[in-house]
Amino acid sequence: MKHPRTIPFERRTMLATTIKLSCLAALAACSLGSAAQSASPAARELAPTGTLRAAINFGNPILAVRNAADGTPQGVSVDLARELARRLEVPLELVTYNAAGKVVEGLRNKEWDVAFVAIDPARAVDMSFTAAYVVIEGAYLVKQDSPIRSNAEVDRPGVRVVVGKGSAYDLYLARELKNAELVRAPTSPAVSDMMVAQGLEVAAGVKQQLEADAKRILGLRLLDGRFMVINQAMATPIGRPVGSRYLGEFVEELKASGFVAQALARHGIAGASIAPPK
Repeated sequence: MKHPRTIPFERRTMLATTIKLSCLAALAACSLGSAAQSASPAARELAPTGTLRAAINFGNPILAVRNAADGTPQGVSVDLARELARRLEVPLELVTYNAAGKVVEGLRNKEWDVAFVAIDPARAVDMSFTAAYVVIEGAYLVKQDSPIRSNAEVDRPGVRVVVGKGSAYDLYLARELKNAELVRAPTSPAVSDMMVAQGLEVAAGVKQQLEADAKRILGLRLLDGRFMVINQAMATPIGRPVGSRYLGEFVEELKASGFVAQALARHGIAGASIAPPK
């Protein structure tokens, strides 16, 4: 073996560089391994890619809307997603949708890790729910001159009810209505315009959204009361027991601490109430 001093300078430099790069690569691998090991079991289940992907539904204005200035997502669900990512110590990616039905499709395509959706047995096949954190009301909207005066009069032959496709209202009314016909709009915010444009009898959806539509479109009125209560919860894909348990505890803590109530107030949401403790 040659003495090191006999090795040409260029070769010695190349060998030193190779050794240095190998050491750096080993250190990086150790660092990544340590980071993966230091992640909590809940973080590994709720953010398996290393980033928490939260589904944000713009179809429900109680939960999320686009900022009027720059279009960025804002709302109660966005605040909850950010707080969850902070506690898990992982980056956050907001995956946005314009309808609840699209959120469900996103689950089938493995696009998100947590979502903010209404509890419904049809959805429980694919996702695990927390207890509700917010309770909102479903209401009916009709034309001013409609003969329909109460919620009980909606379920009659010849009455067509517009709902957002795949929404909680769609799932609920598909089970409950026996005589009226359901007509599905692409999204929940589109139901009132579709009712007017197509001469349909009733629009169903979030009470606050329909109240705003009644102010925006002349000749409409909201029926008194509610036809359903929507329990809005967080969800994660089934098969993540540790993450699901952590998510349930997270929601209960944020209800009890006043975080959810403060978020509703901060975003000017009226008419929604904090769900009772589990």
